[in-house]
Amino acid sequence: MPMITIRYIQPPGSDLRAAIAAAAAECAKAYLGKDPSVTAVLVEPADPAGWYIAGSRPADAGLSAFWLDIKITAGTNLKAETTRFVTEAFIGMAKLLGPLHPESYVLVHAADGHAYGYGGRTQEQRWASTNPG
Repeated sequence: MPMITIRYIQPPGSDLRAAIAAAAAECAKAYLGKDPSVTAVLVEPADPAGWYIAGSRPADAGLSAFWLDIKITAGTNLKAETTRFVTEAFIGMAKLLGPLHPESYVLVHAADGHAYGYGGRTQEQRWASTNPG
């Protein structure tokens, strides 16, 4: 049940929000084993004039940039899986957005099951209901 938030900039071009959302959900499925039927993705284009890295705007150099933040339940993935997700998310965004500034970020938040949930139930509650005793 990941929640993925992606903010990005790119030089002028087409609207890639649907493609970005689909790629992020597929990456979460492929590398973190997350169920796409409960994966939510919020894609937010940002104003290139307001995105600075080291005091410069990537768009001025013809570069795109992004921030991808995914929230998952702690203990559901191994370090190797999250490492692969970070790598593949970066590669996937580069394919969609074109040349990326290297300071484009992927953050995997692993939240405790008692502090994260959806539909009014925590992940811990969901686990307990399917694993009695």
